Amino acid sequence: MARNNDIIVGLDLGTTKICALVGKVRDNGIDIIGIGSSPSSGIKKGIIVDIDAAIEATRYAIKEAELMSGYKIDNVYAGISGSHVSSFNDEGMCALKGQTVTQKHIDRAIEVAQTTKMDPNRHVLHVIPRQFIIDGQRGIKSPIGMSGQRLESMVHIVTANAASVDNIRRCAERAGVYVSEIVLETIASSYAVLSEDEKELGVALLDIGGGTSDLTMFYEGSVVYSAVIPIGGNHITQDIAQCLRTPPYAAEELKKSYGYALASMVERDSYVDIPVVGGRGSQNIPKNLLAEVIEARMKETLTIINSELKKSEYYQLFSSGIVLTGGTSLLKGIVELSDMIFDMPVRKGCPTNFGGLKNIVQNPIYSTAVGLIIHGSRSERPTSRFVTKGKGFYDKVRNNMQIWYEELF
Repeated sequence: MARNNDIIVGLDLGTTKICALVGKVRDNGIDIIGIGSSPSSGIKKGIIVDIDAAIEATRYAIKEAELMSGYKIDNVYAGISGSHVSSFNDEGMCALKGQTVTQKHIDRAIEVAQTTKMDPNRHVLHVIPRQFIIDGQRGIKSPIGMSGQRLESMVHIVTANAASVDNIRRCAERAGVYVSEIVLETIASSYAVLSEDEKELGVALLDIGGGTSDLTMFYEGSVVYSAVIPIGGNHITQDIAQCLRTPPYAAEELKKSYGYALASMVERDSYVDIPVVGGRGSQNIPKNLLAEVIEARMKETLTIINSELKKSEYYQLFSSGIVLTGGTSLLKGIVELSDMIFDMPVRKGCPTNFGGLKNIVQNPIYSTAVGLIIHGSRSERPTSRFVTKGKGFYDKVRNNMQIWYEELF
């Protein structure tokens, strides 16, 4: 198989599926030229719980992607999710003493911002600059070339459980590929489904997968809040299986083929045959009963997410509303139900900004994988410029004392 430096691979290790997408960078954009997918094994709610099973599923997806694309895959950009992911906002500073701001000053201010007190079992995934402040002047996006006495950085920091991060790397490496970078899945998806205008005006991206619902909020072009809620489409499948006494595989197929998030959208006197658990034949149920089971779970899920949204100080500033993506966003009626729960504009987000296998890949289930490729194609990635294991409290004190000393002298 051929090798090419212009080949970028996104690996989405999801609860429902493991997907590898191969992208080729061209002068006018990116073409998706290969896809490999495998039912997910050994992963629950975004966390690897059986590494051998996850390795086999990952290896299968990668081999499929290699065969379709004709390229040997050596390294990948991998997504991460799970309730162990957390985030917070912090700030750092750097003394300028009248000098013109250079990249070195920016790097220093951002580096100080991430030297916060950190649990040694946490891994810093992203340190994302939100804005800069020079001598009290706020809202600066690019301070290079400006001058002043003091440069401050305001950043959004995303961390994850270090063991979970290491397990993703081990899984990929034992499947035969090196992980170039691990990216929070909603940050990756944002490259594929959000416009720059939406990010500037304020938007919340909600990626509802099989095991988790990932939420990331953008305002003035930057990430301002992110969270992972451990509820997803698999909970709907479980509810269907339990309430209608049907096997899980049949419940999943019912959800995909006949599922509605709003029971009022289903015609009365419409029925479907479903198998009964234990091989006891089949039963004929009203489709609106199926929709009622789905609606009850979706209302609960979206209400929990709405409560999470309201924790952000930027909640009232989402002029662009909410964008839904991920496999569960394919449920019919989910946009209408979300409109009612969130009380703000809602749209469904499909990946864009690529060529090649567009008819196949332009689907919400591929948003993360496409976004990982777009992320990997960008030469400057400030979200990963300062990835560390986290520094302790005394490191932050020492850095701040050094800044204070520099400002004095």
